[in-house]
Amino acid sequence: MMKEEIYPSVLVNVYKAARRLKNVVVRTPLAINNNLSGIYGAKISFKREDLQQVRSYKIRGAYNKMAVMSPEDLAKGVVCASAGNHAQGVAFACNTMRVKGTIFMPLPTPGQKLEQVKMFGGDCIDIVLYGDTFDEAKDAALEFCRDQQGIFIHPFDDQDIIDGQATAALEILEQSGEPVDYLFVPIGGGGLAAGICTVFRELSPKTKIIGVEPSAAASMKKALENGKPVLLDKISRFVDGAAVQKVGNLNFEHCKNVLHEMAVVDEGEVCETILSLYNKDAVVVEPAGALSVAALKKYQDQIKGKNVVCIISGSNNDITRMEEIKEKALLYAGLKHYFLVRFAQRPGALKDFVLNVLGPNDDITFFEYTQKNSKEKGIAVVGIGLKQSEDFTPLLNNMKKYDFFVNYLNNDPSLMNLLI
Repeated sequence: MMKEEIYPSVLVNVYKAARRLKNVVVRTPLAINNNLSGIYGAKISFKREDLQQVRSYKIRGAYNKMAVMSPEDLAKGVVCASAGNHAQGVAFACNTMRVKGTIFMPLPTPGQKLEQVKMFGGDCIDIVLYGDTFDEAKDAALEFCRDQQGIFIHPFDDQDIIDGQATAALEILEQSGEPVDYLFVPIGGGGLAAGICTVFRELSPKTKIIGVEPSAAASMKKALENGKPVLLDKISRFVDGAAVQKVGNLNFEHCKNVLHEMAVVDEGEVCETILSLYNKDAVVVEPAGALSVAALKKYQDQIKGKNVVCIISGSNNDITRMEEIKEKALLYAGLKHYFLVRFAQRPGALKDFVLNVLGPNDDITFFEYTQKNSKEKGIAVVGIGLKQSEDFTPLLNNMKKYDFFVNYLNNDPSLMNLLI
């Protein structure tokens, strides 16, 4: 690594953070992905932050923040709020430094992340489950700090956190054998993106940095549109590592003039990417960890022939979520469809449906029906899996032709939530 004094003064603290973290974090590989490089006609590399000890980049910021705190502040105990990955970073730092920590996490946090936090924190941490979202957990953590005089370790809106995350950007530039044309970075609260922007603005200003968010929690995109961070009224928690209602003020300031563009990705596309990375590359990622790769399709024309880096931000995925992930992927691809279907309450009605409605490659994957003898016809909920999305139109036409069709459920979120 070249001496920090030859670089702009704004990066001095980033280099200091890199020295603090040298024997703490993993210098994760920047690895070429041959599969995607072939598909997109580009050199596509993954920055594998999922290979950190806590399986995400969050250890960089959390440890750096605690490493610069005074002994007096550390003695008061630290407090954080997190959907999972920041909590693991803080827990690891608490255990390593032997500092007492209290960690607030939303009630829907996947069980795997809870267990990991307990493992990394050991007897140094207490976990408090509160609220449905990160923001609700954060509010409870701040109130706890006021009552107990604890020191709050913010997951993203803090310069020491940003400096720690920025060390990943230094590694990318050192590891890349040529200039980086496009860099895709996932965004939740914006800590990683702010660190990336800080370094690349000074050392690689021609790199186009693409921020990627889930479409149902696009807080940075909304902030850029409004010229300031705004609180989203409602978000989806599915991409839990990026489910933040409002990006940090400091993070926004770092990003607003440096991000080239924002890309939003549908949850179904995230799920397709998770399954593809697992099946084709044996890479296990959490939903937020798949964001950067999921956005590539939207930029396939721009990135052709370019040197592209995708940051794989984390791999803390609960195996119990895989059925839901598979289901969302199939729905997004148009390969799974749910209907309300009208059946005559007589022997052979289901046989007629199979013979007259289903195509040769269609398959019934879900069937819920209760016979009511007082009625001539009854309603069933039927899920049908297709071999290819083009088979949907003939399926729907046959259902209507033979008077089985009542309603199509895929476009009704309230009903679909009951099924998946």
